[in-house]
Amino acid sequence: MKKFRHITAITALGLTASLALAGCATGNDTAGGDGGEESKGTITLGFLPSWTDGLSMAYLLQDQFEKLGYTVEMQTLTEAGPLYTGLAQGDVDMYPSAWPEVTHAKYMDEYGDDLEDLGAYYENAVLTIAVPSYTDIDSIADLKGNADMFDGKIIGIEPGAGLTGVTQDSMIPTYGLEDEYTLETSSTAAMLTVLGEAIDNKEDVVVTLWKPFWANSSYDVKTLEDPEGAMGTPETLNFMGHKGFAEEFPEAAELVEQIKLDDAQYGSLEDLVVNEFGEGKEADAVDKWLEENGDQFDWVVE
Repeated sequence: MKKFRHITAITALGLTASLALAGCATGNDTAGGDGGEESKGTITLGFLPSWTDGLSMAYLLQDQFEKLGYTVEMQTLTEAGPLYTGLAQGDVDMYPSAWPEVTHAKYMDEYGDDLEDLGAYYENAVLTIAVPSYTDIDSIADLKGNADMFDGKIIGIEPGAGLTGVTQDSMIPTYGLEDEYTLETSSTAAMLTVLGEAIDNKEDVVVTLWKPFWANSSYDVKTLEDPEGAMGTPETLNFMGHKGFAEEFPEAAELVEQIKLDDAQYGSLEDLVVNEFGEGKEADAVDKWLEENGDQFDWVVE
């Protein structure tokens, strides 16, 4: 029985989405809709697995869209640029965790005319600079003159990430760190490895982070104060579709418009998907999250 009360039935669309992301995708998993029924269409969810907000929401939406009768394809990428390009071109139907106001503003400027904002599911997301809790500074301003503590390095994530651009183009010049620090980029996983090893050895390290993100509670870190506001103001996390998404997939669009999560609800989802269940068991994590949290929401499809 479906709890989803607000969507009326529509004629099955029977569409098949084509993917044109050759050279961009790191993997592609396909799952069908409700067994044996004609699909209402194929929705391709694009996300970066290392950005676990998008990862967690993608698997939640896969569960919910399939219960509505859609076929869902999961398209994984490694950089934000190709993701937004694919989204604008319609090769990806939805990115389930866009940061449109600050972090991904440059992509919105470039591709916004070809995108459709389907609503925010989380408020007060922020970009941060963090150090281990034992490190003897409390503000980004304290980095100046203390480069020796950190070997002159700020450990970042993917080169194309919005967080990388804000750190390089705003934070570093705002606090006059150009001559003392180099922003080292590679991947989120590599950053977390460096952070974890430093903490294990009680060494000082400075990294780029964000909230919400499970690492803030799993690692012994503190967010540095940002008195100049160089990392930007809090923003929302949004479901972003290609232009025309709501017309093509009306039930899916109406569903995501209703999804709103607070810190506890979102944090438990991400923790289950990333930490408790892990890779290959994301669907089980979503099942458990819905079992524990589903009765809090009117939008849940059962």
